[in-house]
Amino acid sequence: MSVEAVEPIDEAMEGALRRATRYLDRLDPKLPRRTRAELIARAILTIFDNYYKRSREIPFAYQRLFEERNWPETFKLSVERLTIYGRYLNAVIPMLHERWPSNIPDVRGFWVEIEAAYLDYIHGRYEADLAFAFLRTTRRVVRQGEWAPVAYHAGRQADGPEFDVSNEVTLTFPASGTVSAGAMAHVLTVPDFRAPFRDLHADAALLADRLNAELEKRGAIVDSPCALEFINAGFFRNRGAYLAGRVWYKKKNGAHGAADGNAANREFLPVVIALLNDKNGIYADALITKSDEIHRIFSSALANFHVTEYAYHQLARFLHELMPKRPLGLHYSTIGFNHVGKVAVMRELLAEHNRTQEMLDFAVGSRGTVAIGFSMPSSRYVLKVIRDTPAEGYKWDAFDGPDSVLQKYDLVHDMDRAGSMLDNVMYSNVRLERSWFAPELLKEFAEAAPGSVKILHRYVLFRHLIVQMKLVPLPVFLKGADAETGKRAIEELGICIQNNAAANIFNKDLDARNYGVSRIGKIYLFDYDAVEPLSGVKVRTNLGRIDGEEDIPDWFFETGTIFLPEEMLVGLRIDDPELRRHFREANAELMSVDYWEGMQRAHSKGFVPKVRSYLPERSLSAQSRMGD
Repeated sequence: MSVEAVEPIDEAMEGALRRATRYLDRLDPKLPRRTRAELIARAILTIFDNYYKRSREIPFAYQRLFEERNWPETFKLSVERLTIYGRYLNAVIPMLHERWPSNIPDVRGFWVEIEAAYLDYIHGRYEADLAFAFLRTTRRVVRQGEWAPVAYHAGRQADGPEFDVSNEVTLTFPASGTVSAGAMAHVLTVPDFRAPFRDLHADAALLADRLNAELEKRGAIVDSPCALEFINAGFFRNRGAYLAGRVWYKKKNGAHGAADGNAANREFLPVVIALLNDKNGIYADALITKSDEIHRIFSSALANFHVTEYAYHQLARFLHELMPKRPLGLHYSTIGFNHVGKVAVMRELLAEHNRTQEMLDFAVGSRGTVAIGFSMPSSRYVLKVIRDTPAEGYKWDAFDGPDSVLQKYDLVHDMDRAGSMLDNVMYSNVRLERSWFAPELLKEFAEAAPGSVKILHRYVLFRHLIVQMKLVPLPVFLKGADAETGKRAIEELGICIQNNAAANIFNKDLDARNYGVSRIGKIYLFDYDAVEPLSGVKVRTNLGRIDGEEDIPDWFFETGTIFLPEEMLVGLRIDDPELRRHFREANAELMSVDYWEGMQRAHSKGFVPKVRSYLPERSLSAQSRMGD
């Protein structure tokens, strides 16, 4: 598929709206109620089908732009990918409002009939769960303002069919004993690039050498003729492309180095190859074989990947096998299927509760003044509700209400999070069993968030619910860390703040309690009630003032957000003096006016600082291989 073959989105949407309108124009009060429900279901499905077709074209278009090195257009395509669902939804809602049958008083019951017809139409389709999510989102928006809970499930039986990784999404290549350069050359050509490689065979040989060295370190031997398995697709993001797969092996056994004959001892080495494209052609830039480092690349704290493969269930499961520390639901989000991810996250929460019988209670760490955080002790997720009004200790003069905070969480969800801000799974009008909740937590909901939470006899109903990956709050982590681990965390904190600045995000509440440490030791910002564009911050300093001066500094009378970099450590509230000293040494530039004003100038000129998602030492060459 070429870029030119992709119809402009506005034209595609107009065509879909015309087709959907034809169904709605046939609505007649004389028609049986069931027939009218079917016509509305057909209209909604027509819009979804066009959305789905368009969303599946985008990754292939993105590949062509990567091949052409057309970076400005890749940015535009990424924006379209982030907004396309909302654009189609915003198109269908007024159409339904305008033509909704006026003689049907029981709206809720009529929606049940629409849903039944819709489920008949999507039965047996691979993307039925995504289609059903579109219907449910449409219903929620049409009935906005009502507390009408809907279930977040896939539109089929409660558990639904399991989609196993199979040859539908993977290719296998010959590899026995060791991985050959020839096999790696085949892997590199999986995306069927139209652009040339700089030196395909040299890259393939280097990759094979590196892979065999990693296998040797593990005392491993490739024991199957088809042990090299890769996803039959390219993963595209920003200026890079990635290939994801694994090498199956067994441990060497005995003096002659034969493979262990026990089939149960079969393991795999995860493999991700990073590709770049410069004026001299496509080349392999890095090889990553550690699950935690692959986790960084596929983090939902970065922009979503564009993947040239339709089978999103199998893709998510394959990635989950490569990176088991990340919950399955977040893998769906990583490849751009946020609405399917919502269903998966809710299923995981239910499974966690059923398995452990743990109750939802206040999250570990200090209680937030804006958000109420809660979780199950062994869960991999934290849930949040925004308070109606801030709790005691709120740092700012004005609070614009829960909706203003939710808008900030939505903003972060829709942007390139630069690798250092957690993504948010956002739910509306969702209900959970009341028996899941600790009594003190229910009391907090009733007192602090009655506008967002209703406590019923059997259920707790949330007007909004935010779900994030669970982190250890940075102050809690530092208390239990040894000296070296603590210093590394302080360095990671500096990287996190720099990456946020690269995304034009400034967190005016620099308190360390707003940052957390993941299972792989990476630090993320996870509270967003105090974030705003860096470009609008007023960077000032007191360094030029003489001690004892009585004059009030000029900046004191300015409005807006004022930031004094030299006072950064005061805001971070890091108690340990050694760690404060290390922050000053490791992140000296963050405490200078020049750094922050330089970042602001870069954003004003449209320059976007690069954020690297893998470590420099994973480069395949010791020398710089920079393109133009």
